[in-house]
Amino acid sequence: MLSIYDSDKIELFCRKNGIYDHALKRFRIAYFKKGLPLEECLATLTEEGRTKFAEHVELHRLALAERHDSKLDGATKLIFVTEQMERIEAVILRIDSGRTSLCISSQIGCAADCAFCATGKLGFTRNLKVGELLDQVVLARRLLAAEGRHLRNVVIMGMGEPFHNEQAVYAALECLRDARCFYFSERHLLVSTIGVPAAMLRFVERYPNIRLALSLHAARPEVRARLMPHGGAHALEKIRALLPMLTQHGNFMIEYLLLEGINDGTADLAALIEFLKGIKAHINLIQFNPFPGSLFLPVSSVARDDFARALRAAGFKVTLRHSLGADIAAACGQLAGAPANA
Repeated sequence: MLSIYDSDKIELFCRKNGIYDHALKRFRIAYFKKGLPLEECLATLTEEGRTKFAEHVELHRLALAERHDSKLDGATKLIFVTEQMERIEAVILRIDSGRTSLCISSQIGCAADCAFCATGKLGFTRNLKVGELLDQVVLARRLLAAEGRHLRNVVIMGMGEPFHNEQAVYAALECLRDARCFYFSERHLLVSTIGVPAAMLRFVERYPNIRLALSLHAARPEVRARLMPHGGAHALEKIRALLPMLTQHGNFMIEYLLLEGINDGTADLAALIEFLKGIKAHINLIQFNPFPGSLFLPVSSVARDDFARALRAAGFKVTLRHSLGADIAAACGQLAGAPANA
């Protein structure tokens, strides 16, 4: 079966089977851009075209199994299943400003095993295929289109470490920015990583205009090694050496999850300021979202404000990020947790 996301092969298939360019274009607009129901997308083709597609083109690798809507904010947690009944989670974020974002997963489980993340407790099952990455976008956009909403941003920040599935993530990004397919602006795409130095450098060289976020969470090597066993002292040194190259295009962000008594002290603040010295960095301070079995506590709002104030005084741009969907286990670090309203 051909994947609908393999644009070149789909075009060759259509030419060989008498499906005219204008018919394929209508289908793609309905499928990728408008988020219409699948039946309406297929209706843009002739009856013969629909038969050919049914026989030779794979349209979905995933099925939507569950939907959980937050009672607190505009988040929706989507649980997809593969043909093997593996679960994949994505999150729709409806921001008060009217912007809508989608956080998608790149793996089933995760091998990074970060101490503050529920996904890491699952262990690693496998990498997602390109179609499984992109199906999350198609199915979420279809849901949003039914609400009269437009999907503006796609963030690869869900389950898994994107750079442990580098080639599939790159192929997905190509389709997301391809004018024949989704046609997202590059500035509305973002990839988040725990910090895989060589892959980060390859990424910014290949996609200088797509945003990259580093989940730093500690600038003291011993603290980061405790929190992120696969991103400890050695990786930290390499990342610091690469920062001038990673930040040269202005699309780089630092993510810092504040944990009470762990990485929120004066020594942690000083280490972070020193780590980013001379770097034009945009820092997102994130509130910790507890999950069953977690060993950490969030800092108080006062402590978070003080930490932010000190960073701004040191010359950094700081955003206090409030994660949506905490009541449905859809907030940062909670994916793979059981939704409270399940």
